Amino acid sequence: MMLSSSPINGFVRVTDPKRTREFYEGVLGLKFVSENPFVVVFSGQNAIIIAQRVDKFPPLQSTVLGWEVKDIRETVSSLSQRGVVFHRYDGMDQDELGIWKSPDGKVAWFKDPDGNVLSVSEHPNY
Repeated sequence: MMLSSSPINGFVRVTDPKRTREFYEGVLGLKFVSENPFVVVFSGQNAIIIAQRVDKFPPLQSTVLGWEVKDIRETVSSLSQRGVVFHRYDGMDQDELGIWKSPDGKVAWFKDPDGNVLSVSEHPNY
């Protein structure tokens, strides 16, 4: 059996499980699955996100998790209404919502409460 037919588990480091659950479940709309002393687990349509509990960490400055969406403008607008702030990068031609048109599609970035860079993307050919 090859991995291409298996769902992906995504991992992200977090420091505060309560705040993590409020954001990933309450703001992003993921389904809470379980929590133990080591992880908080959420599910989406085709993936599991495992938020690993740590005392502290330096967040990466690049994207650690991203979602492919059908309508990026609608998604960004909806998340913005829920308090998500989309990040603007110097030198990138982003529109009024913070969406950048890439060579293959569109992408917008935001951060979780621990500073992890997350994204939403729309790629018509994927």
